Amino acid sequence: MDKTRREFLLSVAAAPLATQAARERAAAPLVIDALGEIHLDYDDALLDEILASGLRGCVVTVGNPALQGASAFEDMQAELLAYDRHIAAKPSRLARAVTVADMDGAARDGRLALLYYTQNATPIADEVSRLAELKRLGVRIVQLTYNTRNLLGDGCLERTNSGLSKFGIEVVEAMNALSLLVDASHTGEATTLDAISFSKKPIAITHAGCKAVYDHPRNKTDELLRKLADKGGVIGIFQINPYLGAAERNTLDTFLDHIEHAVRVAGIDHVAIGSDREHRKIPDTPEERQKLIDELSRLRPVTAASFRWPFFIPELNGPRRMEVVRRGLERRGRPAGEIDKILGGNFRRLLAETIG
Repeated sequence: MDKTRREFLLSVAAAPLATQAARERAAAPLVIDALGEIHLDYDDALLDEILASGLRGCVVTVGNPALQGASAFEDMQAELLAYDRHIAAKPSRLARAVTVADMDGAARDGRLALLYYTQNATPIADEVSRLAELKRLGVRIVQLTYNTRNLLGDGCLERTNSGLSKFGIEVVEAMNALSLLVDASHTGEATTLDAISFSKKPIAITHAGCKAVYDHPRNKTDELLRKLADKGGVIGIFQINPYLGAAERNTLDTFLDHIEHAVRVAGIDHVAIGSDREHRKIPDTPEERQKLIDELSRLRPVTAASFRWPFFIPELNGPRRMEVVRRGLERRGRPAGEIDKILGGNFRRLLAETIG
């Protein structure tokens, strides 16, 4: 038998298996990290392990959220273009998403869809019209403030607790009109409540925890969670060790306690995962600790001097974390359908209702 005919017969034999695999991928629930870190230096082997965990959608931050002025937009644009190039160089593993259909299509192909997010509204400066430019570049989620005060309102680490400014309300209304998802993860309590109230569409808290479980400025009150849910919004629970509990090293159960509390308060349709962590295994070393301190030192206000190492939860420190979360929720008796909602279904629904 000649080589060409042999290769043809092998391809025919493999076709049913490939079709079956495609059908299984299409039927699988979409697993999404509402805010994760898929860095530009991740090699193919690491991306393959992330994909093997079932993750098919990940919101990624473009730009340094602590920047102000013209540099905020320039830094965001530079990082966004770098992600565009990175995705183009790995077409069998990565895809850029600007719609839910893009995310669904990537999942059917066995790829990981990345959705761009700016963690501060400072790239628009004082011009609401610049939101359209962010959308043209591919951004689909904008956080109103990042820890401190900007022209829109107060962040969660600000001395005061003021709500949205008039400009902030204009921005929320413009985002609704442009089909951009409003995010309020790092915003202050009053600013978050205003965002929920003034937005005509549901909003996101992509990465935060529950203040009733652990009282930390980055965590949200039960009142806020209820109002978020009443308007159809979703909170993604993060996996940052010092923000989840008082222990030096919190555990998977500490993280699951935040999920369970959010479900009790907001309802099963309004809770997701927003890890806010890298999807690699981070070495527990002095070198990695210093690397994180250097990273935090570039943000304002600088909190590096008071942070607790490690930032990661040990059981969730690696590319297969979504599988670990699933098993943990199963151990706690959550039905498969509810787990599917938490691991991606709820955030997919929110995206469908906002960015389209």
